Amino acid sequence: MTDFIIKTFIKDYENVKNPVVRENYGKLASIVGIIANSFLSLSKILIGLIFNSISITADGVNNLSDTSSSIITYAGFKFGGKPADKDHPFGHARLEYISGLAVGIAILVLGIELIKTSAEKILNPEPLEFNIIMIFVLVFSILVKLWLSYFNWKLAQKISSSTLRATSADSRNDVITTSAILIAILISKASGLQIDGYMGCVVALFI
Repeated sequence: MTDFIIKTFIKDYENVKNPVVRENYGKLASIVGIIANSFLSLSKILIGLIFNSISITADGVNNLSDTSSSIITYAGFKFGGKPADKDHPFGHARLEYISGLAVGIAILVLGIELIKTSAEKILNPEPLEFNIIMIFVLVFSILVKLWLSYFNWKLAQKISSSTLRATSADSRNDVITTSAILIAILISKASGLQIDGYMGCVVALFI
């Protein structure tokens, strides 16, 4: 599927030394990330609010930050691919690294806010309303993130991009956090323990 997407949307895809082709690889990865993460974010935030789960909501916000990351990455590749000019005699490639720094700062701030919200849930726990839809959404998210991790890793290998390698690693980490949330929900269902707030904190610290 990954090869099909590359061949379909990137003209002259084998010529990875061409700055334009490299830019197109980066933009393709970003667009795929924006679409996938936006869908996952909306689904999780909605499910989290409906069934009163701060951990699922936090995971949805994490996906929202991934969407923002993809948007910034898109801008980084688009402007970073511009040729050298009078003001930038060595080109604009460093913008790709600057975009990565901006993403990191945004995610750090987001994680701090989620810790505060989760702490409030720990101090004032509320029953978690279990529903099979929650399980379906989380399992689906895990599968999508596994594919996104592979997709970004493969594109990163083709164009030697540290940004896409980081994106691939982030998707892999999301698989771990979402899996932990899924396990916690099943534990809560089986034992009655209210650990949703604690898992929200775990996700926030992971972010």
